[in-house]
Amino acid sequence: MVDVLITNIKLESIATEMLHFLEGAHPQLKFNFDLEDFDKPYPCDHSILRIEGSFIDTNVIKEQLKNKGFRCGLLEDKICV
Repeated sequence: MVDVLITNIKLESIATEMLHFLEGAHPQLKFNFDLEDFDKPYPCDHSILRIEGSFIDTNVIKEQLKNKGFRCGLLEDKICV
């Protein structure tokens, strides 16, 4: 199973820090960030957090990122202008 979240994490150093945090909290899951250019306000300009594993509780992961001060949500199928 793969879930895709969007976040407002812009910097590679912060993404790396959050990857280490999430991997420690959820060792059974694989995490990967794709950082994008940020010239529009979140959510249309965002980074992608992919999560892979047999059971993913996205609500817990979203809450953990929010508690660290980041915006996070499920990737929606929409066009941003």
